[in-house]
Amino acid sequence: METRIAIVTGASAGIGRATAIRLAKDFTGLVLVAREGDELTKTAEIIKSMGVEPLVIPADLRLVASVDRVINETREKFGRIDALVNVAGAVPQVHLFEMTDEQWNDGAEMKLHGARRLAIKAWPLLKESKGSVVFISGNSAEDPKPGFAAVATINAAICALAKAFAEQGILDGIQVNSVLPGPVMSNRRINFLKKMVGRQRSEYGRS
Repeated sequence: METRIAIVTGASAGIGRATAIRLAKDFTGLVLVAREGDELTKTAEIIKSMGVEPLVIPADLRLVASVDRVINETREKFGRIDALVNVAGAVPQVHLFEMTDEQWNDGAEMKLHGARRLAIKAWPLLKESKGSVVFISGNSAEDPKPGFAAVATINAAICALAKAFAEQGILDGIQVNSVLPGPVMSNRRINFLKKMVGRQRSEYGRS
């Protein structure tokens, strides 16, 4: 089988973990990236059981040094990158009037700028392999609400960023796509719904 390597960020849970498991059927090597080391190890065990040896990199993609580390370690182990799937970035789902500047900035650093930096750093290797980049955002980009304004705003920014990368990709032979998934019943989604129900009960005086 031809060697094909994919990097998946946010691979410790939810859409990121599911994506990594699916890609293990098509790629000979996977690089799993997330902040949660213990959960990332669980994903790695599943990947190993499928006959694929993953490279596990616990890293905070808000930090430039972490982005450099992901690309350098991938290059050292595999010597190539064929696909980059940017999933990482759990932006706080806080009401527009309650979201702090720190929460806004933190969300943007992880989901938007982390993906941007990683794509730029991976670009030379992706250009060599004629690879692909996927930016995962969410359909809130198209229908923002007060309860998750930051999520929607950053998702919309990711769509614009993906379009810019796609235009460059035409010149460099790299396919770039933006994916806006709808609601997925991950643990994060469940927690959000519980919080929303609690807020509504409080507002309407229900126990």
